[in-house]
Amino acid sequence: MAGYRLSMTDRPLLLLDVDGPLNPYAARLPRLRGYTTHRLRPSDWLARQTPGSRRHRRGLRVVLHPGHGARLRALPFELAWATTWMHEANAMISPAIGLPGDLPVIEWPELFAKDPDGLYWKTRPLLRWAEGRPFAWVDDMITDLDTDHVAAHHDAPALLLRIHPRQGLREADFTLLRRWAARL
Repeated sequence: MAGYRLSMTDRPLLLLDVDGPLNPYAARLPRLRGYTTHRLRPSDWLARQTPGSRRHRRGLRVVLHPGHGARLRALPFELAWATTWMHEANAMISPAIGLPGDLPVIEWPELFAKDPDGLYWKTRPLLRWAEGRPFAWVDDMITDLDTDHVAAHHDAPALLLRIHPRQGLREADFTLLRRWAARL
């Protein structure tokens, strides 16, 4: 991070995963405070369901916090989706949390591709997409291996923030993101 300066018009990227950070899918409580339950039908999930089955008819249970959009927009970042939901995040997640429906989207070349070095399958495509820009990435699957790889192969500042899928984004995460961006 030393020596790197953002211009006054450049903001770092905030690369958002849905499941884990925004949808705490592993939460133990049936109803998290402030979250609302949605039944959504993302195409990748639907393709893995038996047509006509109860799950197929009901849709995927997703819990989202309607206040997260305003909190994310208030951060000094340019927001982008880094999720398997890809463009469906704009159509299904954005309206539920109050984000604009036209955020940039990382289009993964192959979902869940096995990496030869054991990296999380999103890491290499995400770095190519960021094109050397500073970024913070929030995801529930980031490992130390990914953090080390980004540090070795990305010249701009990067914050990889692993979010626990039981908790989703929390106050401390918003504070950390704000402080990290301010240090740029």
